[in-house]
Amino acid sequence: MDKMWSVLTPVQCLLTVKSKERNISSLLMYLLTGFRVHAVCLPGYLVGYFIHRKYQVESVNCSPPRNETAGKQSVPTQAPGVQPPDEVEMDFKTISQLLAKKMTKEAFEKTLSFDLPSRSAGSDEDMSLANRIFDGFKELEMDPWTDIHYVQLPMPDSQKPNKVQFGAEVFNLAGFLAYSAPGRVQGKLVYGNYGRKEDLDVVQKNNVELKGCVLLVRAGKISFAEQVDNAEKKGASAVLIFPDFEDYEYRSETALYGHVHLGSGDPYTPGFPSFNHTQFPPTQSSGLPKILAQTITCNIALKLIHGFKGSFKSVIYSLGGVENITVEVNNVLVNKELHNVFGVIKGFDDPDRYIVLGAQRDAWGRGYARATVGTSVLTELAKAFHEMVENDGFRPRRSLVFASWSAGEYGSIGATEWLEGYMASIDKSVFTYISLDGVVMGKGGFMASASPLLYSLLETTMKEVKHGFMVVRVLPMTIDDPAYPFLAFSGIPSVSFHFITPNVYTYYGTHLDDVDQLSYETNRRTGEITVAAAQFAGQMALHLVHDHLLSLDMSRYSNTLTKAVVQVYRHIQWLSQVSLKDLSPNWLNRARGSFQRAARGIYDDIASTNLDDKEACRILNDRIMRVEHNLLSPYVSPVEVPFRHLLFGRGSHTLASISEATDMDELRTQLALATWNLQGCANAMVGDIWDLDEEI
Repeated sequence: MDKMWSVLTPVQCLLTVKSKERNISSLLMYLLTGFRVHAVCLPGYLVGYFIHRKYQVESVNCSPPRNETAGKQSVPTQAPGVQPPDEVEMDFKTISQLLAKKMTKEAFEKTLSFDLPSRSAGSDEDMSLANRIFDGFKELEMDPWTDIHYVQLPMPDSQKPNKVQFGAEVFNLAGFLAYSAPGRVQGKLVYGNYGRKEDLDVVQKNNVELKGCVLLVRAGKISFAEQVDNAEKKGASAVLIFPDFEDYEYRSETALYGHVHLGSGDPYTPGFPSFNHTQFPPTQSSGLPKILAQTITCNIALKLIHGFKGSFKSVIYSLGGVENITVEVNNVLVNKELHNVFGVIKGFDDPDRYIVLGAQRDAWGRGYARATVGTSVLTELAKAFHEMVENDGFRPRRSLVFASWSAGEYGSIGATEWLEGYMASIDKSVFTYISLDGVVMGKGGFMASASPLLYSLLETTMKEVKHGFMVVRVLPMTIDDPAYPFLAFSGIPSVSFHFITPNVYTYYGTHLDDVDQLSYETNRRTGEITVAAAQFAGQMALHLVHDHLLSLDMSRYSNTLTKAVVQVYRHIQWLSQVSLKDLSPNWLNRARGSFQRAARGIYDDIASTNLDDKEACRILNDRIMRVEHNLLSPYVSPVEVPFRHLLFGRGSHTLASISEATDMDELRTQLALATWNLQGCANAMVGDIWDLDEEI
């Protein structure tokens, strides 16, 4: 290093000379006659001169730099065209400490003030906030861009309110459920608990007719969309959903808002983007309900059962009587323009490989916990990572994309339309999605849903970000999770997490989700817990963009896959005792074995690879990042079956569905296709075609 500096010093000192008129010839003469420069330096200087021809050059320090911080990169100023010394890579601990220092309560004060009275998707307030985020990304030089979609969103009709008539009483309703079928129906009122399949089975076992009924169910346990879908399959004509005192400890007149599309994205452009909906045929998502759905308050629900007082836990499933109830839904479709906003911090080794951190921006009301906190975390993390790269010497290997979504309340429309619009490139580049929606809902507990590939990273991050978790729960990802379309539709390893109280935060989709309510739930520690949530998301992101190898653990799929295959085994064994004699799940089990051997093979290759070899690491990472995507079934259409994931999707192709199938022909077909889906994923993990597993 000392010898290199002795050679470079004359050239560097020469750069202090400032001239606007000097041409190439005079410069060469000056170099040859005025200095005795080593011949090796001259070509490098000339190349640098042509590439960086600047007529006025700032003076430089001609003495070698000193590393002031252990592990921190310090690169000397070089003459143009001269290769600088190898960069000193910052260790992970140093980077992590840098990020932690930037995540302070004071840093969040401004962004947590994004609280607005209302910012429904596509509204002026939503667009104003989008522009504010765009300008913030632009100020940080994050090359921001906007992704625009045109959709039709259901809204209540101000001239014709939704209503319920029961006897002589007529109730005009404040809340509403987007994507309910419009119309007016009449039927017997039947109570169905939470509207789960098992609840409705109990109703039928009590000899209560569900066909044509108006089903009254409690909110909770499953999504609104699943409740309505279950009711429709049983033949109900309408569903009324209310918050019971036992589950929702708030005012009895509180209205609920939500959607009942059993899917994500714009249901009027299923499987393709809504860039301009007039270009596409009038196709609708199969997840749109054909029956009416509406929310009512707890007060109204009590009146519907003749003044019953107390919890609905003891209400019998048939409410009795012969009086009909009438439900009228008059929602209208309104054209809206939606803007997703993005900013990027580009990687230094693999800029075309990136993680996405995203948060929804819209809300039915204030949506403080739902959207404000997540948007705050998104913008502050973007600022922190930018400062670390610009000022602190951090060099992420891979890129970070920060995304602000619109129409999250309608079923992740903004995010899903982006995925649909750019699937051909996204599925080759995005290797993880981190959802920031609802990351703070209380204190004392922690809840997460994720792809098994991210389980190990979750555990590592919980140890690194010590926040005194008293209760930790990792739950399966559900269809109403904002990260779900990334996992089940696009095959991108995804995670969502939440700091919670022992009970679930029940104020989503109400006007009570405001700063005061969240402050109460966090014991006035919202700022502190938001900092912890930002550190948690940032720490995961750091591992994913800094480490030589992607922090995706394929071995964690073993248990999930084995459990799913065991369920199929048991189902087929049961069927073989009844009617099916010649069908075996052995091939599926062999494909499972191929998957596990392929995962072990990747780890063996990792152990024998020099991880300082960037190209070798990239090859290994490409094999790792394709695992989730290759679990998407290639045998179903994303238009008809958008959630194609073999394990976490929805449809007859999934292992969960196969383990319940009763149609023998369908079972045979789906079992064969699932087997080859899994075997194909294993083959893709192997890498070289001559090493493919032939055990099956």
